[in-house]
Order: sequence, then C-alpha cells, then structure tokens
Amino acid sequence: MKFLEHRAKEILFRYGIPIPKGEVVETAARAAAAAESLGNRVVLKAQIPAGGRGRAGGIKFALGPEDARAKAEALFKTRLITPQTGKQGLPIRSILVEEAVSFRSEFYIGAAVDRSQGRIVLLASPRGGIEIEETARTKPDAVFREEIDPFVGLLPYQARRLAFALGLTGESQTQAAAIITGVARAFLQNDASVIEINPLALTDEGRLLALDAKVVLDDNALFRHPDFRPPADDPDADPAEAAAARVGLNYVRLGGDIGCLVNGAGLAMATADQIQAAGGRPADFLDIGGGVSEDAVREGFKIVVSDPGVRAVLINVFGGIVRCDLVARGLIGATKETGARVPFVVRFQGTNAAEGRALLAASGLAYEPAETMGEAAKKAVAAARGGSRS
Repeated sequence: MKFLEHRAKEILFRYGIPIPKGEVVETAARAAAAAESLGNRVVLKAQIPAGGRGRAGGIKFALGPEDARAKAEALFKTRLITPQTGKQGLPIRSILVEEAVSFRSEFYIGAAVDRSQGRIVLLASPRGGIEIEETARTKPDAVFREEIDPFVGLLPYQARRLAFALGLTGESQTQAAAIITGVARAFLQNDASVIEINPLALTDEGRLLALDAKVVLDDNALFRHPDFRPPADDPDADPAEAAAARVGLNYVRLGGDIGCLVNGAGLAMATADQIQAAGGRPADFLDIGGGVSEDAVREGFKIVVSDPGVRAVLINVFGGIVRCDLVARGLIGATKETGARVPFVVRFQGTNAAEGRALLAASGLAYEPAETMGEAAKKAVAAARGGSRS
C-alpha cells in the first residue's frame, strides 16, 4: 500500500521527522487561502499515487494567493502522466500546498528490505534529489548503508555513522541521526516495505526538513494497521489496482506495453525479467495467486487490457493448485465480454495444461502458444511491436 505524499509525511512526523508547513486542498480557492496563510511563497504538489511528478509538471512554485489559485486550477484540469502512471495518466484530485523552503544541501535517506540478507537496510547519501537513482547506479560509493536486525532495531552508533557519512557536523549531524532513527522506527512499527525521504534538505537556517517522502506498507500486514486500510471508494487509489483488489488479485501498474497475467509473485517477477531481457517492457504485475476463481481470472484479464498502453498480453501459468483449464475458461470469457483484439501469448504448464490448451484451441481465439518462458517473452515482445489495438 503506497501512501500519497501528504499521508507519508504525516506518518513520519509522528516519529519526530520535521516536515514543512502545509495544507492539502481540493479546490483552487483553498489553494489561494493556503498560500496566504503560509506566507505567500509556496509550492503546489499534485497528490497522485505515482513518482516522477516534478518532471511531469506536477510540482509548481507560486508567489502569492492569486498565482497559487491560477496554478492550482491548471493542475486540477490536468491528467498527470509519469513513467509510473502509464500513457493515460492520472487525474489530480488534491494538491499539497507547502511553504517554499530555501536550502543549501540535499540528502537522501531510505529504508527497504534486503531479502538477500534477511535484514532491513538503512540507506543514506549526501547526493539527494531527482538523480538519486543515477547516483546509486554510477557512484555506488556515494550511498552508505547499515543493516538492521528486525528484533533489535537500529542501534545509536549506526544512526550516528550514517549521519557522519552525510558530511554533516555539529547540530545538523545530531538532527540527521534523530531523523534516521525515526525512519527506522517508522519502518519497523508500521510493517513498511519502503520508506524514502528525498530530498532531506538542509535549510539556510540550518534545519533539516523532509521536503518529499514515500511510504509503502506491506499489504499482508494491513490487518495489524486498520487505521491505514483505505476505504473501498478511496478516490486516490489507482482504479485498476482497486478493481483488482476487489476480486482478490494483486495488480501493480508498471508503465510498459506488455500486459502480464501470471500465477505466483515469484513467477510474475521472473516473467517481467524475461520480457525485459527480450527487449520489452512489462505493463503490469498481476498475480492471480493459487486459489483463483474463473471469475477472478476473467476480471484480471479485463483489467490488464483496460490499460490503453498495452499492445500485447503474456499469460504465463504454471498450474499447481490453480488449474490451467480454469484459467483458459476465464480468458475465453473475458475476450468475449470485452471484444478486445489485443494479441496475446499463452504458456500453460502443470495441472491440466493440455486441457487448457485444448479449450483455447477450440475457442477460435487468435493467440500464440509457447512452451518456455523465454519463448513466450520473445513472442510477446514481437507481438507488441507489430500489434495494434482495435
């Protein structure tokens, strides 16, 4: 579960992490009033469940209430398109209006699960900002890390060591250590999978402020955090992800052009890797799981092809608990209901694979069969390059 920026900041603020003064608004008039109360120089930040907002034009600076009103009106009329939204973009329903902050340095603080070590890892870099991914790739020695034992937590010396690695001294170093400690506590106590502060800014007055924040919680732990569970009609949720959740499926939009319908999270990730190795880009992560019903398969396929950026679909099912013939029936039903003409590739292995193939063959649907994942990925990439929607 990924929070919008203002919710992420609210969570971190509970753990002593300083954030700019701000207000979430849903109208241009409220944006103008917020600008007036915050001191006129403000930042307007579109609140959508996707990254890359700044480069996409979703973050605007405003001088005074009327400027804030005009820019808010323009944002509310925009469907923001980022690498994470797909080509159709997402509507902007709320804007975070914050005080504009002058700063002299940007840092990065993050926490994630290192599955290879079975530990949580705290990351820190003195090179924060929008290029942090490039920094991590080209200058890995500029990203410092500390592993955390989940049963012990972050130790004080580890927080101090990361703060020192940021190049801070004196009171700023003390502030940074407290913020790093707060990130670790927030991660552990809320069953997070990712927390990021980027940038953590050192202001001209010598304060450290979290100018942007990302918090993602493990959906499997939401039963322990009922206050975080979104309402069924959450207006900020991705419509496709919400539709998938209603039928018990795990769907994440990835922004490529090859839709994926796979059973099992590990197989879904391997399928995405195979698509990329073949020169393509997966459009989504859709795990139908093991105990899926025919209706859920039908709804899952409809969700995948509802993405206008999808040019081909790869169905990769290794039957165990789930039967390939059940999946085939769901696919046949979905194509009849939607009338979609997106080319798709099917790889069935395991339980009732032969029966599933026979059902598809008898249905008259035009599809490409495949025996291996590599073959399926190559065929899907070829179909996406030459295919068209109708």
